[in-house]
Amino acid sequence: MTSPVRTERHGDILVIISDSPPVNALGAAVRDGLEAGVKEGVADASIAAMVLRCDGRTFFAGADITEFGKPPKGASLHEAIDMMDASPKPIVAAIHGTALGGGCEVALACHYRVAVPSAKLGLPEVKLGLLPGAGGTQRLPRVVGVKAALEMIAIGDPIPAQKAADVGLVDKVVGEGSLEADAIAFAREIAAARPIPRVRDKAAAPDPDAVEAFRKANGRKMRGFDAPEACIACVVAASEKPFEEGMTFEREQFMKLMTGTQSAAQRHIFFAERQAAKIDDVDPKTPLRPINRVGVIGAGTMGGGISMNFLSAGIAVTIVEMQQEALDRGTGVMRKNYEASAAKGRIKPDAPEKAMGLLKPTLNLDDLADCDLIIEAVYENMDVKKDIFTKLDAIAKPGAILASNTSYLDIDAIATVTKRPEDVVGMHFFSPANVMKLLEVVRGEKTAKDVLATVMDLAKKIRKVAVVAGVCHGFIGNRMLAPRQLEANKLLMEGATPQQIDKVHTDFGMPMGPFQMADLAGVDIGWHRDPSRIESIRDALAAEGRWGQKKGAGFYDYDEKRNPTPSPRVAEIIEDFRSRSNMQKREITDQEIVERTLYPMVNEGALILEEGKAQRASDIDVVWIYGYGWPVYRGGPMFWAQTEGLPKVVAGLEKHGFKVAQSLKTAADTGGSFK
Repeated sequence: MTSPVRTERHGDILVIISDSPPVNALGAAVRDGLEAGVKEGVADASIAAMVLRCDGRTFFAGADITEFGKPPKGASLHEAIDMMDASPKPIVAAIHGTALGGGCEVALACHYRVAVPSAKLGLPEVKLGLLPGAGGTQRLPRVVGVKAALEMIAIGDPIPAQKAADVGLVDKVVGEGSLEADAIAFAREIAAARPIPRVRDKAAAPDPDAVEAFRKANGRKMRGFDAPEACIACVVAASEKPFEEGMTFEREQFMKLMTGTQSAAQRHIFFAERQAAKIDDVDPKTPLRPINRVGVIGAGTMGGGISMNFLSAGIAVTIVEMQQEALDRGTGVMRKNYEASAAKGRIKPDAPEKAMGLLKPTLNLDDLADCDLIIEAVYENMDVKKDIFTKLDAIAKPGAILASNTSYLDIDAIATVTKRPEDVVGMHFFSPANVMKLLEVVRGEKTAKDVLATVMDLAKKIRKVAVVAGVCHGFIGNRMLAPRQLEANKLLMEGATPQQIDKVHTDFGMPMGPFQMADLAGVDIGWHRDPSRIESIRDALAAEGRWGQKKGAGFYDYDEKRNPTPSPRVAEIIEDFRSRSNMQKREITDQEIVERTLYPMVNEGALILEEGKAQRASDIDVVWIYGYGWPVYRGGPMFWAQTEGLPKVVAGLEKHGFKVAQSLKTAADTGGSFK
C-alpha cells in the first residue's frame, strides 16, 4: 500500500508532505509516514533541516476519530510527535487551512511554525468531551502562556494565523500563495541555529489570576461539562509540573474523559449531526433546484428571523406583510438586530447594509412570482395557511418550492389546496429563527425528492442543522414536548411546585424548565380568551393577566429585570384547583419528576421511530440538542435513555401507568438499543 506521506529534497532541506484527503487526518498510515519521513531526514547527513506540510485544502485537521475505541495500529500519535520533538535537526511546520487538535499538537512538536494568513490553529477536543491527548495541554501553555492556552484548550475555538503569531504560537506569517517556498527559505535561515527550540524545555509561568478570571467569565457556558475543568487542571499542571509529570497528568485526565459517558455523548452528537443530513431514499447526487430569491410571508418575529438567515447568506429575500405598519416594524427590527451584531463585532461593519440591500419589502403577494422558494410564516391556523397556499398556487412560478413554517399542523392537508403537492414541504424554524440552529424539514406524502434534497442543501448554506421529520402533530420536537408539559401540569396538582419541577430540569442541564419556558413563550399562547372559562391552572393565570415575562407575572413573579421569584398567588391558584378536584397534596421526589417528565419523552421518541416519522434515533437527539437545549453532554433523549438503562426507563414508565412503546420494551428486554 502506497504511503500517504512522501518526501522531496530541495537542496539541503527535506520537505515531508502528507497527502491524505480530505483533511489529512492523523490516521495510522499518516503517522507511520511522518515517522519514516523524520527518520529519513535525520539519517541523511546532507539534510540541514526539514519542512512538514500537507497537500490538499488543509494542514492536519485532527486525529482520525474513527479510530477511537479500536485497537491501536502503527505508530501512536505520541510516538510520532516525540520523534519530531527529539529530532537533532530543526523541523518547520508549514500551515495552511486548519491545524486542529492532533494537527496543532504536531505543529507544537515541530521546532518552528510558519502559516499563511488564512490559516487557523486550535485544540477543539473539549467540544467532543475530551482534552488534547498528545501533549497539547502541556506544550501550548509553554508557548503562549496560561491565559491564552485556557481560551484555546478549555473553550476550543480556533484562532487565525495573525493572532497565533501575536501570542507566539506562529513564528512567521508567510505568503498565501508561496507557503512551501517561504517555509523552505525560513528553514534555511534557522537550520544552523542552536540550541534547537523545543517546547518541552520552556516554562509556563503560573497565573492563578488568569485561571480565576477564566472560570468566572465562562462558568455558565461550562456548567455541567466535565471536559473544561479537566482542561483547566491540565493547563495549571503545565505551569506547575515538569514536562514529563505534566504529560502523565494529561494522559490520566484524557483517559477519564475518554471512558466517561459525557465524551461518548458528545461524540455521538458529532456523528449524529452529520448523519442527519443524509436522506435514506434520496440519492446524494440528486440535481437541486436553483434558489436565487426567497419569499417570506409575514414580517413578525418568525418571518423576520427567517429572512435574516437568507440575507446573511447573500440570498435575496422578498418579504410580504398585510399592513405597512407591520412591514415597517418587522424590517426595522431586522435592521436593529444586524446593527447590534455589528456593534458587538460579530459581523463586519458593512454587513447590515449589505444584508438589508438584498431585502425587498412589499404588501403585494404577487411580488412573490419570481421567488424560487416561498416560506409562509403566519399565524398557526390551518384555515389561514390553506388560504395562503391557495393564493400561492396561482402566483408562484412552476418549480418554485412552497414551504410552511408550521410547528404542528399537517403539511399534507396544506398541500391538498395546491395543484403541486410535490412542491410543498415543511420548514419548521425555531425561535429566534436567526439564532437557533435547528431546522425541522417536514416531508409530506407527496414531497418530491429533489425538493427535499434542495431544502436540506439550502439549510447548510444558511448554517442550520437540518433534520427530516414525517407528518404528525408536532413533528419530532414538539410532539415529544407535549407529554412532558402534560405531566408537569399534573405534578403541580399532586404537590410539586413550579420551581421544584423547573429546578429538576435545570439541574439536569436544560436551559430552563417547563414553567420557565411557558413564561418566556407566553402563558396566553393557545388560550381560548374567555376569562370566565377556567378549566386549568394555565386558564386561571391567563384570566388574571399573568401572561408570563412580558407582563411581569406568570407561573413566577418578575422584577423589572425579569428576574423570577416564586409567586404566592400562583401557590393559591394551584391550591384552589387541588381542593376543587378533591386531590390530596403529597410529597413529590425529584426522581419522580424525572420519571414522569423525561421518561415519557423517550417513550414518545420510540413511537416516532416505530411510525417512521424520524429516520433514526440519532436524528431525534439532534432535534433536542439544537432545538430545545438538551444538554449536549447527555447526548439527546434517546442516547441518554440508553446510558440511563432502558430497563430502568421502562420500569419507571410502568410504575406511573404509562403505556410503553413496543420497540422500547423489546429493546429493554433484549439488551438492544434504538436505531
